[in-house]
Amino acid sequence: MDPLHDPDDETLLDPRQARELAGLVETARLASAVVRYGMRTRVGVATVVLNQDNPLPVANHACALWGTGAQVAGTLMELEQVFAEAGRSEAVVYASPTTVGEIEGIADDAAWRAVEEQVVLLHRTRGFSRGVTRPAEDRDLEGIVELYADETGLSEEGEQRLARHLAHRFDENRSVLLVVDDPGVDRIAGFVQGFVERGVGLVEQVVVRPGRRRRGIGHDLVTEASEELRRMGALLVAAHTEEGGTAQRFAEAIGFDVAYGVTAYARRIDDLL
Repeated sequence: MDPLHDPDDETLLDPRQARELAGLVETARLASAVVRYGMRTRVGVATVVLNQDNPLPVANHACALWGTGAQVAGTLMELEQVFAEAGRSEAVVYASPTTVGEIEGIADDAAWRAVEEQVVLLHRTRGFSRGVTRPAEDRDLEGIVELYADETGLSEEGEQRLARHLAHRFDENRSVLLVVDDPGVDRIAGFVQGFVERGVGLVEQVVVRPGRRRRGIGHDLVTEASEELRRMGALLVAAHTEEGGTAQRFAEAIGFDVAYGVTAYARRIDDLL
């Protein structure tokens, strides 16, 4: 039996290893979310990041709620006010192994709801790539925003904010932004965004144009982004995705393994107004 894995679930790291890894990954995610005008702070027993210039969910969230039940409950109440003052319509907490195990009951009592089950995966297998990617350039920005907006249903205002956010990434030496050109057409077929912080590389978003999927483009993007993150100093490469979905199956097919689970909890702020 693998000594690093939980004997009750061999696909997951044991609790101590999972908590240590989650702390490293969360530090990297917080650093990425702060670029360029974000703020990281402590609220009660949680760590919080807020970035009004970044429309992506991970840019406005809390994590690492570690304390007594009363401390966690009090923190959830404080977070409602913090997110409301930041102009957010919803407060979000990611509960990973850095969060107390009783969070489900505490959140339920505080009127927070579990909205998504996610997994964190580690890149284990360094696969072969065809070398078809290239670093994104300013001229690619409109196409990247278009692809991401089509994939996620961003509003027009969200698209504008995303364009500003991605423009900042071009000048951020911890970021990776790669694209694949669509042969014979003046547009990109897909892109990947990554970030490295303190030896942890993150593959954050990867989108391939619907008509170009199942041709190995996603594999090339993620494989080359992972290698670039390692060249930039990453000792491990991780990714977040929805548990059990297409994205997880894709990640596992290209060399990622599940490390630990994450539950996203949300509280609608407009319910309080």
